[in-house]
Amino acid sequence: MYKEQIDMTRVPRHIAIIMDGNGRWAKAQGKERTYGHQEGVERVRDIMATAVNLGVEYLTLYTFSTENWNRPAAEVTALMTLLFKNLEETIFMKNNASFRVIGDVTRLPQEVQNACRQIEERTQKNTGTCMVLALSYSSKWEITHAVQQIAQKVKEGTLAVDAIKEETITQHLATHFMPDPELMIRTGGEERLSNYLLWQCAYSEFYFTPTYWPDFREEEFCKAIVDYQSRQRRFGKTGEQVTENK
Repeated sequence: MYKEQIDMTRVPRHIAIIMDGNGRWAKAQGKERTYGHQEGVERVRDIMATAVNLGVEYLTLYTFSTENWNRPAAEVTALMTLLFKNLEETIFMKNNASFRVIGDVTRLPQEVQNACRQIEERTQKNTGTCMVLALSYSSKWEITHAVQQIAQKVKEGTLAVDAIKEETITQHLATHFMPDPELMIRTGGEERLSNYLLWQCAYSEFYFTPTYWPDFREEEFCKAIVDYQSRQRRFGKTGEQVTENK
């Protein structure tokens, strides 16, 4: 069992996941794609509970990208309906977890926006894992929005051009309230970031698995963490430097 192999003193503070493979999982079983999305919701509940038990501070899930708006209208509608029906405050209260959303939420149906805002407000004092849903999100949108905010401050004279640092950009991103992910997991067999947390993943460890998201259970999640803990994170230094500084 991988859970028993985890060093609880080195659990990543922030784990980001690209939940891929719902549609292909459903098609492999002769079902409609929406069936895979429904089963995927159950995995979200399972993985959130595991993250809470392991002490993961932030769990960010790529739920719906800006590019996903280009999918067939029927599938988009089904996804939005599924999202609205499963945004349950009780799940977060049960796990002492808080809830946040990042992305261009203005494009979401009003009822989904209202539900997200309500759960954010009601769970903000919870002290367990903060589960962040990336909804109508893409890194290109996020970085563009950050640049626009910074440019406006320069225009207004409240920020000097030579005062713009890496930290300035970080502070204007949608993820400004949490640390960068130490571990990025992608399920479903694809090995790319798909416009997700590009700035934040500059030094994240990547873990790709062929397992479709509906089959990604606690054991698979723990396996990814064990793999992460087996790596040496150097951040541009040599292995000898890292070892010496321990």
